[in-house]
Amino acid sequence: MAVLPVILFHAGFTAFGGGFVGVDVFFVISGYLITRILIDDLARGDFSIARFYERRARRILPALFFVMLTCLPFAYMWMLPGELKEFANSLIAVVFFVSNLLFLSESGYFEAAAELKPLLHTWSLAVEEQYYLIFPVFLAICWRFGRKIVLGAIVGVALASLALALWGGLGAEATFYLAPTRVWELLAGSIVALVSGRVSLANGWLSGLGLLLILAAIFGFDAATPFPSLYTVVPVLGAALIILFAGPATWVARLLSMRAFVAIGLVSYSAYLWHQPLFAFARIRFNGAPDPGMMAVLAALSLCLAWATWRYVERPFRQSSSALFPNRRAVFATSAVAATLFVAVGLTGHISQGFEGRLGEDQRKIADFSAYPRHQYYQVGTCFLMPEQPFTDFAPECSGHGRAAIIGDSHAAALASFFTREMGFMQLTASACPPVLGFDPKKRPHCADINQHIHRVIAVGRTQHVLLHANWSIYWDAPDFAANLARTIAALRDTGALPIVVGSVPQYQPSITRLVLAQGIEVSDGAQLHADQSALMDLNAELRTLAQGHGAAFWDPISALCTSQDMCPATVVTRPDDQGLGDATLIAWDYGHLTLSGAYRVGAPIWDWLKTLPPTG
Repeated sequence: MAVLPVILFHAGFTAFGGGFVGVDVFFVISGYLITRILIDDLARGDFSIARFYERRARRILPALFFVMLTCLPFAYMWMLPGELKEFANSLIAVVFFVSNLLFLSESGYFEAAAELKPLLHTWSLAVEEQYYLIFPVFLAICWRFGRKIVLGAIVGVALASLALALWGGLGAEATFYLAPTRVWELLAGSIVALVSGRVSLANGWLSGLGLLLILAAIFGFDAATPFPSLYTVVPVLGAALIILFAGPATWVARLLSMRAFVAIGLVSYSAYLWHQPLFAFARIRFNGAPDPGMMAVLAALSLCLAWATWRYVERPFRQSSSALFPNRRAVFATSAVAATLFVAVGLTGHISQGFEGRLGEDQRKIADFSAYPRHQYYQVGTCFLMPEQPFTDFAPECSGHGRAAIIGDSHAAALASFFTREMGFMQLTASACPPVLGFDPKKRPHCADINQHIHRVIAVGRTQHVLLHANWSIYWDAPDFAANLARTIAALRDTGALPIVVGSVPQYQPSITRLVLAQGIEVSDGAQLHADQSALMDLNAELRTLAQGHGAAFWDPISALCTSQDMCPATVVTRPDDQGLGDATLIAWDYGHLTLSGAYRVGAPIWDWLKTLPPTG
């Protein structure tokens, strides 16, 4: 119930849109099991912090280090220098169980896609181990005052942690990654351990409700569901109800005791360790998401590798008769040596900038585009707002440039670097916030207010032309999006402005740098790159029909740039103040955000066309 939904979610199977809740189920199980072990030791007067950490080392480290070791050659062969440097950093962070802090620091809007990070999933292990640095000592101290005091203290800390998660003042990413906002899930398991240890409970209805809650989260939630939040209570409560009430006689216990389920549960830790590296390296190697069939094979492979790892790594090392771990001293010494070696590899990868010497000089210049200085061109924080910024953070100069404006998300901010520099356009853009009234995503709480503010600015300024641009493909299927875009066009026309919808620009999945290197493109002005644009061309056709049907003008960048549906420019003429590769530079720096030179190449024909349009009222 914990590991399979996570694997299938990360494999991209949309039916398991809420499969990420498996991690929350795992937190409850972990909190329950560890607390049961600790209170049994305390009740016998046999508690030992050294023995506790010895058990944790035997349980966690052998399989973890084995998977990390297996990742090293594939990372070296397949990752670009910037990616490999981040991977090297993650090796160090995993060793010290602070990878949640590392991935939090790398979770910015423009950072590398999460699905390309082989060790991203270790954030949950970091949260768990940070918790277990404190919890055993906390429990031992409270135990002296009686079981009721222990229960009351744990309930109090859990409620405080849940309140912190619900407050959201730390930001969505910090709330997701940090232990203080996750501890309540582990403590839910601890509460169950304390209650179930005193009372014999079995109830088919309540255990069935628990199973239903978990399934409802797995199949009802999706990537847009805020986590952790009140939604997280659903799978957490479900797991707690199953542990509390699924006595041996209940149908839930009989279901979950089936041999296949038990076998998967037995290897679940190793399966969790293997699945993310397999998926990440497959995406890296094949320059994008492999087809569902391959992802299904990789999901099955993660279970096969999990069985082998459990059989030949986990189980032997957990036994006190293990040749390498015969006693506590050997456990800690061997773990320290292995950790030191991983830290050394990580430091080497960091210092060498991801072993960039593997690439030739021209290849390194292309790879360096992953660190493109977009902040200065996109006016991040002033005219391009980040997720946590309200509309009041728009700087005065963003809306004071003239009688024309460009509005939209980060793709609009990229294109705006031409229109604001050369044509004096207003720039009012915000991350993951398309220029559509009524669009109110849960993970962008300021978006609706930002769009309302932009329309007030346009109305007051009597703006003549308004360019609406975005990465339309990621919003198009949202409920009522097309209808709201039509309503937005009508609202802009009511202000006297002429709306101009700019369709999607070409996209180069997973990134233009990786495709240019993989296809061996000769860097020169106008060099073409094979990248299928058929889905975006179809979307642009739908946008054209909608825009022109409601009185807006429409510009299709793909038709203007590409020679066919799968051949589009990789390079353009370098602007004097842009990052170049000689006389040419990349048109984009990631999968589709334009470079400054790319913005000039896309924007200049739009401006020439705008001058031919009739004046607005």
